[in-house]
Amino acid sequence: MAFAEGELNLYSSRHYDTDERLYSDFEEATGIRINRIEGNADEMIARMSSEGANSPADILLTVDTSRLKRAKDAGVLQAIDSAVLEERIPANLQDSDNQWFGFSQRGRIFFYDKNELSDPPMTYADLADPKYKGLVCIRSSGNTYNQTLLASIVVHEGEVAARDWAQGVVDNMARPPQGGDTDQIRGVVSGECDIAVSNTYYFARALRTDVKGVSDAIDMIGWVYPDQDGRGAHMNLSGGGVAAHAPNRENAIKFLEYLASDQAQVYFSAGNDEFPAVEGVALAESVEKLGSFKADEIDLSVVAENIGTAQKIFNEVGWK
Repeated sequence: MAFAEGELNLYSSRHYDTDERLYSDFEEATGIRINRIEGNADEMIARMSSEGANSPADILLTVDTSRLKRAKDAGVLQAIDSAVLEERIPANLQDSDNQWFGFSQRGRIFFYDKNELSDPPMTYADLADPKYKGLVCIRSSGNTYNQTLLASIVVHEGEVAARDWAQGVVDNMARPPQGGDTDQIRGVVSGECDIAVSNTYYFARALRTDVKGVSDAIDMIGWVYPDQDGRGAHMNLSGGGVAAHAPNRENAIKFLEYLASDQAQVYFSAGNDEFPAVEGVALAESVEKLGSFKADEIDLSVVAENIGTAQKIFNEVGWK
């Protein structure tokens, strides 16, 4: 990477301490100083919108396709032309208008109690099977990971099938939706449910470090990558884009290109137990322990267009 100078104003809703390494390595390699403002995604998008053309933001980093779409719809991102990003980031992990790009992934899969369940669900459709009534722990409909999962089902199977699926999952819930993904896995450990839906990196973290209520009981938990004989496991995304009024546009593009480098991609896995977006990059040991699998290669830009439909379905079936 050519040495540059100046600064970069980063608005981020990624709340991981391990990202510090990404920023310091970029600064060291380029001489570009990163100024950070952090908050939740909606706060960052609202702030950029209210700042308008006077916004100092150069980059928005956030988690999940639904939030990246929200930023695009709010007009706070801009299209960029980067041969590096086009070559490095798979086409299905980037916006059709090049306003955002994915840099790391998490599989949305099933975890289950191996002592209680000998026949866990093997597909997303199975999760709605009445045989699992009262056994499922899953987050609320307001959770972006679930919104994107349901939106992908809308794209694959249509709105009617997606509604039937969502109703079936509601019928199978062991408890009203509550807590984060780690809390769903804790529900399996405590016996509150036999099946939990969670992103992979929450479990991989419990393999690497001590996560209360999970790590001590790790041997009782099995996992399933759904739809391995079909479309593959749904992948959630972490990504970013260049701000619409970026005062340091060239530095912003350099930063996104850096995030697609092998150095940064390795650290997304080693530092935060995620799957790299770039193919062929080495996985952290904690991630590698989860085994190889087939990922759904659906275009996440198309999925993003169906987030509103997914939320409507959630409301219709009473998924709180």
